[in-house]
Amino acid sequence: MERSGISVMYAINLRLLVASTALAFVANSALAHGDEDHSKDAKKPAGTAPTSAASSTPGAPGTPAALQRLADGSLFVPKSVQRQLGLRTQPARLGDLAATVELNGKVIPDPNTSGRVQAAFSGTVMPGPKGMPVTGRKVVKGEVLAWLRPVSGAIERGNQKSQLAELEAQQAIADGRVKRFEQLEGAVPQKEIEAARIERDALQKRRAFVGASINAAEPLLATATGVISASHHLVAGQIVDAREVLFEIVDPDRLAVEALAYDAGIAAALISATALAEQTALELKFVGGGRQLREQALPLLFRIVGANSMVAVGQPVKVIVRTAHELKGAPVPRAALTKVGAGETAVWVHAEAERFVARKVRHQSLDAGNVAIADGLHEGDRVVIEGAGLLSQVR
Repeated sequence: MERSGISVMYAINLRLLVASTALAFVANSALAHGDEDHSKDAKKPAGTAPTSAASSTPGAPGTPAALQRLADGSLFVPKSVQRQLGLRTQPARLGDLAATVELNGKVIPDPNTSGRVQAAFSGTVMPGPKGMPVTGRKVVKGEVLAWLRPVSGAIERGNQKSQLAELEAQQAIADGRVKRFEQLEGAVPQKEIEAARIERDALQKRRAFVGASINAAEPLLATATGVISASHHLVAGQIVDAREVLFEIVDPDRLAVEALAYDAGIAAALISATALAEQTALELKFVGGGRQLREQALPLLFRIVGANSMVAVGQPVKVIVRTAHELKGAPVPRAALTKVGAGETAVWVHAEAERFVARKVRHQSLDAGNVAIADGLHEGDRVVIEGAGLLSQVR
């Protein structure tokens, strides 16, 4: 009897355990899906899958597709993301293009509209009517920038003062002689009176020049109209040496570019030229080329056409010279180029509606804003011309 009662109690406990487990499972299911609406699930045909299973976030059904890199290295970019990134493409058109040559150059002031102010002798710099000139100040040709007062040693100053005293004595003698001759006019030949007057005037001028060399300051005049680009940190009272450059004046609207050509025939085949200063494109006009080698190259001079507020004197630039020779390729904007892998140059091609592929290319510059893709593209390939850098940042 006792053993049969134990069996009945065990069976009852087992049933209670199974029932509680079932209730807990139902409760968990209700909590996990309590806020979801499944009224439209029946409308979905069997076997329907998301647009791109790879683009969905694992464990989150219904999440919109996101931009990501696929296993083959290409990019999956949904249409909505393409619009957000501002991607633009253009078809590649292969054809014959003008060959170019890239030269290293730098921005220089135009020799016709620039100038320097140098010290003619050793002296002390004194402020001008508008104070000491500073970098960026606009000046007009002939304007007094500063004064240069000569400086000399004690012996030199003593000799100058001695010479001045001697000239003053000679002038006093000459003045007295002229007065006596004028009193004896008629008795003294007229030619002797004129000679005495000429000698007196010459002594007056010599005395004035010697006196000016001792104390007078010489004005430092602006040699061109423009902007002071360098003042060499001059301050009032600074002593400078003879021939020292004190101020440099340039016209920011009239600048030039000097490039070095290692092929003497470039100047003869040159059609047009542009320059690239960092991200700034410059249009150039060829002025002429030298005939004497400098650093084993011939210097070529170009004048910058248009406003040049974004470049400075001495700034290095890449000069792109268009020649009469031809090459075959597809022209694309320079912004389409990007770096992939180990620094290799590539462009992004719109292969499918939401898929982009990076193509390694070989290119040559056409001008400051465009390049020719000589290898790596096919006719009709849609190349990304805006937003290529953003695609390269996807990991």
